[in-house]
Amino acid sequence: MTDARYHYYEPSQGHGLPHDPFNSIVGPRPVGWISTRGSNGMLNLAPYSFFNAFNYHPPIIGFSSIDAKDSLRNVQETGEFVWNLTTRDLAEKMNATCAMVPYEVDEFEVAGLTPAPSRQVAVPRVAESGVNFECKLTDVIQLRDHKGTPVTTWLVLGEVVAVHIRRDLLKDGTFDTFGAGIILRAGGPSAYALVAPESRFDIGRPPGANPPLAR
Repeated sequence: MTDARYHYYEPSQGHGLPHDPFNSIVGPRPVGWISTRGSNGMLNLAPYSFFNAFNYHPPIIGFSSIDAKDSLRNVQETGEFVWNLTTRDLAEKMNATCAMVPYEVDEFEVAGLTPAPSRQVAVPRVAESGVNFECKLTDVIQLRDHKGTPVTTWLVLGEVVAVHIRRDLLKDGTFDTFGAGIILRAGGPSAYALVAPESRFDIGRPPGANPPLAR
């Protein structure tokens, strides 16, 4: 039975709208700004729309590469990558690093960014970014549809082995999420959202709820 209040579609048959709503609904999402280094020493820096955290202890983050891009190649070769926080002041430079350029082109140079040495991995971090996670690869998983057919998308997971936080982003020892100027992907190719103080609200946990794990 069709409910006229809802637009219904089956993704395999098309959405029937001017633009695919999937990315707009599953969002805003953090930007996976990933730096890598190939086994030949070539640097790569690229933003990924599908990115998030997946575990507290040990901390594990991941990004999804649609098609076998340079970042995936480099991570598979070296087993290392760095995630760099994207803030409003770096939005245009981050956007410049999503340009389709040959493998041998260094996106750090394209965007006018500074590669800074990491402590636990050979991959450089973005010096201008306020937070960097140095990561060692744990898994690369090629995704499949519900029939078991592989799709050309790979989920890359890595353990965070070192963290850099610029001190001005810490307030009384707590990371200032709402004051850092963090931006998020918010739907279409040009849409972003800013994490701002006025967007915050708090809800207490109900009695008996499990306590937060991040301690």
